Amino acid sequence: MPLSDFDLFLSSMEDVKPINHDTVTPISNSHSATLAQQEKRKAAQTNLANDENYLQSEHVEILDPLAILSFKKDGVQSAVFKNLRLAKYQVDATLDLHGQLLKNARNTLFSFIADCHQRNIRVVLIRHGIGIKNKAKPGILKSYVNKWLQELPQVLAFHTALRHHGGSGATYVLLKKSEDKKNENREIHSKRG
Repeated sequence: MPLSDFDLFLSSMEDVKPINHDTVTPISNSHSATLAQQEKRKAAQTNLANDENYLQSEHVEILDPLAILSFKKDGVQSAVFKNLRLAKYQVDATLDLHGQLLKNARNTLFSFIADCHQRNIRVVLIRHGIGIKNKAKPGILKSYVNKWLQELPQVLAFHTALRHHGGSGATYVLLKKSEDKKNENREIHSKRG
């Protein structure tokens, strides 16, 4: 009669002796980061901690290069949005992001909007292009600009520009009044009463 697998196992284990302890001593990792690697890591962490730019750089849904961008926050009057869309407001500043890498465009847009808001510039034009030169992924920068503008608290509304201002490759942006301008308006209106 042939032996079962269990019987074979038992017979092969007859001369095995138990181990006195069951703890394993981990092998120390002799590889430690070099001084240069440690400094690089420290600099990267410092840069992240000091970056005031909260615009997200994670993946966004890529829009069609010819898509119309249109956004307004609650409280923006329909007539005001219509005037923005129809370019009835004077454009006081323009930012051209053509050809910039996403990281640079993110920082440039963030700084530009903050500076315009501080200087009480109300309507700006952002030229982002449509990215048709990038055959593999057209419309990337335009898609990120669409997302970033919605994340900025200074932005009240935006809409794709008219053809003579860049059409699908540009966007009108309406900014909030600066705090100084709001206070100035309150003083003017309070003196009337």
